[in-house]
Amino acid sequence: MLQIMKDVPSNVVGVRAVGQVSKDDFEQTLIPAIDEVVRLYKEINFLMVLETDISNFTYGAWMQDAKMSLKHFGRWNKIAIVTDQKVIEKLAHIFNFISPAEAKGFPVSDVEIAKGWVATSNEART
Repeated sequence: MLQIMKDVPSNVVGVRAVGQVSKDDFEQTLIPAIDEVVRLYKEINFLMVLETDISNFTYGAWMQDAKMSLKHFGRWNKIAIVTDQKVIEKLAHIFNFISPAEAKGFPVSDVEIAKGWVATSNEART
């Protein structure tokens, strides 16, 4: 399930992933939130707090993620992935090579730092 976080700055889409994450979670929760932040801010600052194993994302969820990412390809500004899964935290940096966004992984203990980082302007893009 994807849950929109309310305790993030208004220019950030913050999401908690818990349990199984499905296509419907993307369609009903994440995609509308991403579309709204693009409408308001023209860029996407995204915070994912991963409280489930990535194997709990269904094939349909991955497909919706890919579609959403491509739809707004030039709008991605910053991506913060918060997890205690060290491999995923390190893989977050791969996004720096495959998307225009600046991406960074954070341990769960640094969730507040991640919120602050993801909300700031990316000077390299301006």
